[in-house]
Amino acid sequence: MAGIVETQTATSVQPISRSRSRMELHHRNFDISDSAVAPPLLNKKRRNVDAVLLQNSELLGAKRSKTDAHDCPKFGVTSVCGRRRDMEDAVAIRPSFCGRDSDVPGGLHFFGVFDGHGCSHVARRCKERMHEIVRDEYEHGGSSWEDTMARSFMKMDEEVAECSSGRASTSTCRCEMQTPQCDSVGSTAVVAVVSPDKIVVSNCGDSRAVLCRNGVAIPLSVDHKPDRPDELRRIEEAGGRVIYWDGARVLGVLAMSRAIGDSYLKPYVIPEPEVTVRERTAEDECLILASDGLWDVVSDQTACGVARMCLESRKAAAYEACSDASILLTRLALARRSTDNVSVVVVDLRKTS
Repeated sequence: MAGIVETQTATSVQPISRSRSRMELHHRNFDISDSAVAPPLLNKKRRNVDAVLLQNSELLGAKRSKTDAHDCPKFGVTSVCGRRRDMEDAVAIRPSFCGRDSDVPGGLHFFGVFDGHGCSHVARRCKERMHEIVRDEYEHGGSSWEDTMARSFMKMDEEVAECSSGRASTSTCRCEMQTPQCDSVGSTAVVAVVSPDKIVVSNCGDSRAVLCRNGVAIPLSVDHKPDRPDELRRIEEAGGRVIYWDGARVLGVLAMSRAIGDSYLKPYVIPEPEVTVRERTAEDECLILASDGLWDVVSDQTACGVARMCLESRKAAAYEACSDASILLTRLALARRSTDNVSVVVVDLRKTS
């Protein structure tokens, strides 16, 4: 996440070994299946970044969940550290996390990308808890999706604040060396709840969700940048300022105007999401969720073109097609010199898959 300006003394920065891979893959454990598909054997001559991406993305994306019988969409995931020192992204995939009843016979499926800044623990907490909070609000709230997601994001933010203020002094988090209260740590959150007939996207920050429908890229979220006219007005009306320091930043610090966490920038940076509810159609092909490590260097339409190409080339192998798409998009972001962590989720929405 390139969202926060950090200041450190020279003695606090440890040199990075040249032998350490700049494109270190961050392994994900989604706890969604009882067995994993074994990764293919790799030729020793091909133990490069592409091979690592392929091996791990197939391991993640090709997992067959027990919920396949409940019409869970096929998906592929790739997440890499890239050229950053630390991995601060987190990804959550929770098929049939709630709603498996007569009202939603196919269940509701949760996909989330969380891009941390300042440290990784807020993004990790969102990965662990956001789907549970959304489930509780959905099952007990009984109101619209807009209200359900708004309450869920607010509760997630409150929980993060409580956890941060009570962190143990023995924590090994990098942020402990900077701010013991961890109040300068936060995360974006772009979440999609997919049902047999709807796609509900909630966004807070500058990660993004894009729908590919009949070859056309349809943004389902709008980045929360401080210089977005409505966001700039809201910040100034709250008494804050947007200062241009390596781009527009709230108080000259944070390059986004909404996030989970970041207690020290409230009320200027808020956790309130913007929610989009879209009916699914027969022309829907895939949904792409990604951190700004992808979107900073790859356009919505290009990303949809890559994903669509993979889906068309492997029509009978939806898991592999989604994995191929996430790999190629990540590889494209790295080739275009993305300087951030890159996390990509591709969800197959084709009715015939």
